[in-house]
Amino acid sequence: MIVVATSNLNQCQYCVVAHGAILRIRAKNKLIADQVAVNYRKADISDSQKAMIDFAVKVSSEAYKVGDSDLQTLNSHGFTEEDAWDIAAISAFFGLSNRLANVTSMRPNDEFYALGR
Repeated sequence: MIVVATSNLNQCQYCVVAHGAILRIRAKNKLIADQVAVNYRKADISDSQKAMIDFAVKVSSEAYKVGDSDLQTLNSHGFTEEDAWDIAAISAFFGLSNRLANVTSMRPNDEFYALGR
């Protein structure tokens, strides 16, 4: 979910499609990746998952604004400091990956579009 949401924010076609396929398969839900990519706030996901993605998006777009209140929000949804680190690391790593995929015009394999549907 983190990769799909943040990759959409970064307009990375490759990662939205490829990791969307993985999300559909793992979640056993053929709609979830599209919902998360287009507008995760309206997706059929839990409040905890929305809080997780809110944090990941903030790390992707405004990491300099992340503060104690963000960690407290995650904690109120059951996430630990270690979880926050993992969410931030995934978001940061895919920020790099998204940029490199965009620079190289990387395209997903056609098969990814249909996986998990």
